[in-house]
Amino acid sequence: MSKGGGLKGSPLMTRRSVMGGMTAGALAPAVLRAAKSDNAAHVAVIGAGVFGAWTAEHLRRAGHRVTLVDMAGPANSRASSGGESRMTRGAYGRDNIYTRMAFDSLKEWKALSATSGLPIFIPHGVLFFFQTEEAYLSDSITAHRALGLPTELLSGAEMSRRFPMIDFTGIHAGLFEPGFGALMARRAVQTLVQRFVAAGGQYRQELTEVDQQSGPLKSVRFSSGSTLDADAFVFALGPWLPKFFPDVLGHRIFATRQEIFYFAAPEGDRRFLPEAMPGWADFNACDMYYGFPDLEARGVKFAHDQHGVAVDPDTQSREATRAALDEVIAFRDRRFPLLKGARLTGAEVCQYENSSNGDFLIDRHPAMHNVVLVGGGSGHGFKHGPEVGRLAAELISGGGAQSEPRFTLDTKAQTQSREVH
Repeated sequence: MSKGGGLKGSPLMTRRSVMGGMTAGALAPAVLRAAKSDNAAHVAVIGAGVFGAWTAEHLRRAGHRVTLVDMAGPANSRASSGGESRMTRGAYGRDNIYTRMAFDSLKEWKALSATSGLPIFIPHGVLFFFQTEEAYLSDSITAHRALGLPTELLSGAEMSRRFPMIDFTGIHAGLFEPGFGALMARRAVQTLVQRFVAAGGQYRQELTEVDQQSGPLKSVRFSSGSTLDADAFVFALGPWLPKFFPDVLGHRIFATRQEIFYFAAPEGDRRFLPEAMPGWADFNACDMYYGFPDLEARGVKFAHDQHGVAVDPDTQSREATRAALDEVIAFRDRRFPLLKGARLTGAEVCQYENSSNGDFLIDRHPAMHNVVLVGGGSGHGFKHGPEVGRLAAELISGGGAQSEPRFTLDTKAQTQSREVH
């Protein structure tokens, strides 16, 4: 329910065939080491979304010379990391790897928020609720207990008393995470890139071109005619990743359309402010709707967390559809009756970049061993940006194979079968 980052705009490239039949691990010598400041290795990170920006920052902290590149600016309006807000939560059912990553990432988000001037993290809590006794609920509680999180298991009656702005008719139980909340997405990425540059990182805003080949990649070209040489490269391109590497990822990352809507709360009703209302998700047998309170007077946010129609991020319409709006209004009026008839105050159209099952991609290119591919945010990646960046930076710096099998290229199939929620 959050979206990962990527390069924005239409990438231009020339394509050569990629040598196949080789695994990334077998090709991975120690490409880089954490270098002394007077002899730092140079890493180019292409894509200044949440994944790319955090990768660049972790590489900078490790002592490397880092150039971060994006075509249209960090978290711009066409990016998967753009927009107003993203949810950070630790409820992931049996997929406790993401619970741990969300918890560890939250420490970085809080630190960034503390120095940003305007808030990046808003701790209004997150409420998941369920119509039936779901394994997702019990597995999430088990994972949270193991981490010592102050998560609460609530009955329908308890939720009705605490959160009167929601109608919990037909709801069996809820899971409330008081330590989580909202991340102000655009502000977060732009602040991170500003701090990265202030600390000595380099940023360039240009359209990037790459020749696909075997062996180490030596440089990328810009549409202006200049080139950027580096010792290693990270491509964190969101839905544009398969456009840059069609032979490797053309059928393994799927871009789908998502529509988000904002509605005005009743005038003077403070129940829809973050001091009273949590971020929420109606699990709805894995067909989730989710939303936020009225953050910074933007309006009460609603979205249907689905894999929409397949789209090209360069050409898809950015106008919301009446069908999607009617679907959200029907849900809103049933679950949030106090908002019935609420005025629409805004709409956004973006995209998810889905892996086949919702797991992230953090792995080496199979034929260019100094290239790491990062993506597959799958609609829930934004909150994990700090940990994704750390793992990608370690993969570049250490030179070994990906230590987490779920994030390898080999596990990414060519047909969608969503398992991570």
